[in-house]
Amino acid sequence: MSDVVMINLDAPEWHKDGESGLLPAIIQHVDTREVLMLGYMNRDALAASYDSGKVTFYSRSKQRLWMKGESSGNILTLIDVRLDCDNDSLLITASPAGPTCHTGAHSCFGDEAQSDTLFLDRLGALIRQRHATMPAGSYTTSLFEAGKARIAQKVGEEGVELALARMKDDKAEMANESADLLFHMMVLLEDADLSLADAISVLQDRHKQV
Repeated sequence: MSDVVMINLDAPEWHKDGESGLLPAIIQHVDTREVLMLGYMNRDALAASYDSGKVTFYSRSKQRLWMKGESSGNILTLIDVRLDCDNDSLLITASPAGPTCHTGAHSCFGDEAQSDTLFLDRLGALIRQRHATMPAGSYTTSLFEAGKARIAQKVGEEGVELALARMKDDKAEMANESADLLFHMMVLLEDADLSLADAISVLQDRHKQV
């Protein structure tokens, strides 16, 4: 959990709610930013979350700590923790394994479809990390090592393969080739010290003129 910013567990906010020191904890999906559930944490629950890397709450009904998914297996892997501006609530970013709600719903607030496009932020961050560290055995590393000509060639190849898939009306192949094209395009942008955000910015400007 070295990448998670640690909150001071001895801070006064843990004693605002009488003797209990409970703070509401909003759980947010790391990829979609969807609100998954609301729980409560005390100092020990947050410390246990940091230690295990799994989101752990304080159960007011059971009067004990409980790790989300300890019975169902639908755990929440801890990604980030933030305090709000008044230091009286927590925003927990997590990666869920399975549905979050005990009803079987994806979220305790319903199963309305959510956009997965924010996953691209994480993918972009991973590509940047690969570019910076160049770990051995990584396909992304091999692309950067091959240079811009090879990366550009891959983008061209994937674009042609997507077009051919469309001509065959093969939806599964179109989805696969679109994924390949998008990934290699993001690698190309990173290699040029750009990102998908730069392309989106151009689209936003064009949209204003429509």
